[in-house]
Amino acid sequence: MEKLRFKRGGDSRGRASPCLPSRFLIKGTVAGGVVYLVYDQELLGPSDKSHAALQKAEEVVPPAMYQFSQYVCEQTGLKIPQLPAPPKFNFHIRDSWNSGIIMVMSALSVAPSKACEYTKDGWEYLKERIK
Repeated sequence: MEKLRFKRGGDSRGRASPCLPSRFLIKGTVAGGVVYLVYDQELLGPSDKSHAALQKAEEVVPPAMYQFSQYVCEQTGLKIPQLPAPPKFNFHIRDSWNSGIIMVMSALSVAPSKACEYTKDGWEYLKERIK
């Protein structure tokens, strides 16, 4: 007796699985929601608005996660241990990000002149070594 082997996402004749369109629909909906959220919150706009959105998320997400975990515990009867609070850092990523971008851009702006300078120095060095 021969075993039937099914391809992933289909049947023995190679037909597509009926759940394939729903997977695509779910993934497309999630991706569309993320794009809408980024656009609506203006996360790719000015850094002040992005920083404000990050602070808002830091305030809203932990209580929401706690409420969701409590809901799951009530519905399933599971007991989820309480996690320790995340440490607070007095570190502004916005300042570091901006200084990093400034350094990279300044390095890229002087790269052509530095390349010419180093090339010239290299040729002088080779001329001295050959003599």
